[in-house]
Parts: sequence; C-alpha cells; structure tokens
Amino acid sequence: MLRVAVLGAQGRMGTVTCRAVEEADDLELVAQVEATDSLEQVLDAGADVAVEFTTPATVRGNALWLLERGVHVVVGATGLDDDDLAELRARTGPANCLVAPNFSLGAVLLMRTAAQLARHLPDAEVTELHHPGKVDAPSGTAARTARLIAQARPSDPAVPGPADEPARGRTVDGVPVHSVRLPGMLAHQEVVFGATGQTLTVRHDTLDRSAFMPGVLLAVRQVPSLAGLTVGLEALLE
Repeated sequence: MLRVAVLGAQGRMGTVTCRAVEEADDLELVAQVEATDSLEQVLDAGADVAVEFTTPATVRGNALWLLERGVHVVVGATGLDDDDLAELRARTGPANCLVAPNFSLGAVLLMRTAAQLARHLPDAEVTELHHPGKVDAPSGTAARTARLIAQARPSDPAVPGPADEPARGRTVDGVPVHSVRLPGMLAHQEVVFGATGQTLTVRHDTLDRSAFMPGVLLAVRQVPSLAGLTVGLEALLE
C-alpha cells in the first residue's frame, strides 16, 4: 500500500485529493501538510509519494526538497517554467517526479486531439475560462495546449492583428491564448481551428473538481515506476 502525503491539503484541490486518497483501497493518507507546516512532517509520516497542490511561490522549493530526500512527487500546482523543470529533472534519481498541468482525463484528451488537428489546421487560438480565484493566466493547461499545437503544426501562421495588442491575448509559441476569469466558472477550455471556408472547435468543461481525481490517483500509483521527470498526464495513458 502506497503511503501518500498531500501538500496544500486545505486548498480547493487538496481537500478533494485527501478525500480521494482516503477512499482508495490501495492508498493510505499519512500526512496533510499546509503552508505553515514543516515538510519534515512528510518524512516523519513515511510517505512514499507527495502530491503538491500549494502555490506557484512554493511548489518548486517543496518539490526539490522532497526529491532530494527520496519522496516521489506528483505536482499539480502551477508556476513552473522550463528552468524549473530542468532543475527538477536534475534532482530526480533518489525519487521520480510527475508534473501535470491538468489531471482531468478529458482535458488531457483535448490537448492530444488539438495536437493532431494542428497537423492539418495550423491556424488556431486557445481560450481558457476559470473562476476568479485562479492565480495564473494563461492557465498551465492552456499554455501546454498552445505548445503542443506549435510543435505539431507544419507551419507557423502569422498572428493577425496589431502586435502586442492585449485584446488579441498572449501568444505562447506563436499561438494566441485568451484568459477569462468570471464567477460561476470552474475550468473550461476551447480551441478553435480555422481554414478557408470552415472552422473546427474542440472544447472541454470541468464541472466539478472530482473530475481531476482519477488522473491524480493514476499519477500517484504510477510515479514510483516512472524514470526521472515526466511532464503531462498523457504519458500515462499510452
């Protein structure tokens, strides 16, 4: 039985994750850690895997500290850039790390679908819509979706409209990404592809945070058998 610690245990995602781990027959919740708690609590509890759902300000330091001490880490918190990922990769060895911008299987499938469509329809724009408490914009999911589109498409179409115009959204690897923050929303994303005489839209809607739990538990169960750093839950769906 895997022993699991949850960091950010009283947050929106942490609360649901703790409940899901407690309900799983093959997992044991051994530590619930908050920002004011010492990470030594994870070691004292003998956790095999730590799930990181804190904030962009703390996720990098927490993950590095745990990896150096042999605790596998599943990172769901946002805020890691390419340099952070490179450092996490360098610190794996004593333990493995999986970083997932989104744990919803539907959202992961949308990202994979978007990459496939971009091979044939290179003109695309991403819109992500979240609740007002979302701390980053664009979301990690939207940024990764844009990067996957950019990697897959055979050409890099010019972004229409004036340069550096906020109404056109932020460009990520040449793909416009628009962020919406409104009450009543949880997590939503759509990608619109355009070509002469036609458009194609793919969209995913998360209506409850329970949608993330199958992906979180999949990551927790598999991270001990992964090698080094894995980015994206899609690697576990093969």
